[in-house]
Amino acid sequence: MSQVPYWRLSGFYLFYFATVGVFLPYWGLYLESLGFSPSEIGELMALLVVGKLVAPYLWGWIADHRGNRIGVIRFAGLFSILIFAGVLVTTSFTGLAIVMLVFGFFWSASLPQFEVVTLNHLANEIHAYTRIRLWGSIGFIVTVIILGKALQQFGVAPLPWIALVMIIGIWITSLLAPDDALNEQADQSGSILSVLKQPTVLAMMAVFFLMQVGHGAYYSFYSLYLEKFNYSRTVIGQLWALGVIAEVALFMVMLKLLKRYTLRTLLLVSLIAAVIRWFILAWLPEYGMIVVLIQLLHAATFGIHHAVAIQIVHRYFRGKHQGRGQALYSSVSYGAGSAVGSLLSGYVWEGISPQAAFVVAGIIGLLAIFITWKWVYPQV
Repeated sequence: MSQVPYWRLSGFYLFYFATVGVFLPYWGLYLESLGFSPSEIGELMALLVVGKLVAPYLWGWIADHRGNRIGVIRFAGLFSILIFAGVLVTTSFTGLAIVMLVFGFFWSASLPQFEVVTLNHLANEIHAYTRIRLWGSIGFIVTVIILGKALQQFGVAPLPWIALVMIIGIWITSLLAPDDALNEQADQSGSILSVLKQPTVLAMMAVFFLMQVGHGAYYSFYSLYLEKFNYSRTVIGQLWALGVIAEVALFMVMLKLLKRYTLRTLLLVSLIAAVIRWFILAWLPEYGMIVVLIQLLHAATFGIHHAVAIQIVHRYFRGKHQGRGQALYSSVSYGAGSAVGSLLSGYVWEGISPQAAFVVAGIIGLLAIFITWKWVYPQV
């Protein structure tokens, strides 16, 4: 790690996930304050991530072929600022839908490509990835705690300005970050389709997709859900932070877990934890201590899952396929999975009940467990 620009890489994650800390817990509350229904909130939240369906792969293709990955990240960061500023001048559904869609297209470009930059700097020490990535979790924690208290006192009106400041921080830290340490010339044989045709790769992409579909109710409606059971916004912010604190603790020991267990075993653990988490949240939301305890499962449902996914993608997508491999992971999971999850949970919430949205999430997790058990080979 002595040759790795640790702090310059960590700073980007800090601001990127501080921005996530604005959107995930609180953007739904802001949209609700504008008078939108649950289904409309689900649609707007889906538009925020729908750009990830195609944008990460497109940006990954550009970065892989131009050989200037950090330049792509900086370009996308600048346009993210310019587009998101549109939320300061419109509160209509159509206006916000356009801003969210276009902003998501540029915002989604930076993280998958920065993951490649980080992994290339780590070279043969990729197991140390979580030591850098944990600063993203710290940024998220600080943001949700401070905002939880601030919004309790001042309301959600300043939220667009706060988000804009965080997005500017992403761009500034990308200007400070160094480009890839490696030239990515190793292992460039074969097409990316030959990688995608492997049964294990297809199965894992399906699991990544389903995991994020299952998280749709959590990311879009968790704060609204808890408010219905009389949790204050301060407590809600603290619960979001608690989950990510557990995630940070997991990242600190992830290196040992990766050395001791197979990726398949760790993936199954994360999926089982997700099923338990969503079913209990659906059935026992009024019990504060239980809600606190299951929030700790975020260490597995996000922390273990994401760390394993990064390792798997890096293992199967080599050389010139690295950028597009990380982009595919982002597109399939945080793009398609999150968009479908937001839409599905919004419709189930409004059409059946809030609790039903989390029951559906648990059922989706069971399907992901079956696919992993059946088609992800033990040696993975």
